[in-house]
Amino acid sequence: MRTRTLWIIGGLALLIAGGAAWWWNSRDRAPEWRTAPVTRGPIEVTVTATGALQAVTTIQVGTQVSGTIAALYADFNSHVKKDQVIARLDSTLLKAALSDALSGQERVAAQAQQALAEQERARTLFARDLISRAELEQAEAAARVASANLNSAKAQTERARINLRYAIIRAPIDGIVLSRAVELGQTVAASFNTPTLFTLAGDLREMRVQAAVDEADIGRLRVGQSATFTVDAYPDTVFGGTVEQVRLQPTVTQNVVTYDVILRAENPDLRLMPGMTANLSIVTDRREDVLRVPAAALRFNPEADAAGGRATKAAQGRVYVLENGVPKAVRVRIGLSDGARTEIEGQIESGTEVILGIASAATAKASGGAPFGMQQTKGAGGRH
Repeated sequence: MRTRTLWIIGGLALLIAGGAAWWWNSRDRAPEWRTAPVTRGPIEVTVTATGALQAVTTIQVGTQVSGTIAALYADFNSHVKKDQVIARLDSTLLKAALSDALSGQERVAAQAQQALAEQERARTLFARDLISRAELEQAEAAARVASANLNSAKAQTERARINLRYAIIRAPIDGIVLSRAVELGQTVAASFNTPTLFTLAGDLREMRVQAAVDEADIGRLRVGQSATFTVDAYPDTVFGGTVEQVRLQPTVTQNVVTYDVILRAENPDLRLMPGMTANLSIVTDRREDVLRVPAAALRFNPEADAAGGRATKAAQGRVYVLENGVPKAVRVRIGLSDGARTEIEGQIESGTEVILGIASAATAKASGGAPFGMQQTKGAGGRH
């Protein structure tokens, strides 16, 4: 009986000791604040987008006449000059068409000459009252018809001559061949649509980027704004550009509205190639030498953080500094923000530490908070 009593007394003592330890570890502790200094420097606002690199000038070279490719004088990546011959069609049928047109022109010219002679005779006979006016008018009409037929024959001859010239394909600009769509001996038909033989790009030392910008950001873009971009081929290189055009035509894709923005970029070393994907950052506003704080400092709310949560709304125009270990609010005017840092003005100096949040909860629970390692459960009298 005595032994049993001793066991009970010992168990009660352990319970009391454990409860005391749990209470001690679960008391409120002074918060540990996360802070960051106010800094001075530039801040800029940007709009990000993705686009594709293109040559400033891209021309598709086709043919206006049908025929078989008889010769090719340019290939992929060939550098060509304006009016340089880059391909030739078989001209056998075109030469025959020109010869036929010339023969037809000679025949019609002879008919026109005869009609003019008959007109002159009719006028002479009419002046002597040897033929009627109707016969004179008939001769004059025949002469006019013959003259019109001659003009038509001349036009057909010129058309045949032009078609023969079209059998020689020339480069319309100085540039480089991006693609060749035909092979030697291939037949091309120019019946309804002009077939594309080559795609030429102009001087690649100057490129442009066509990017799709969301409608929420398009209002901040202006011609002349500077931009930077990277491409996957050179991830460590930042290229520069300038906004050249903001197009008004919208593009709607799955209810998302975007607008095309054109940037001009220099490419002196020819590293940028048509078709590359560019990740753009367009500067829409910039301030030099301003006071800046982390954006989290403007969202800090000491009451919400002390309760173990975050503020649901930003404390606009207010940051907190520590004064004798207690947060003190300082009113500020908010300027530009790049998402990570925000421009401020007010009674605060560069280097001042502002509060970002609480490093450890004010009501932190000790590890294994319940006596004898028992876990607290909701509704069992513990803090939650």
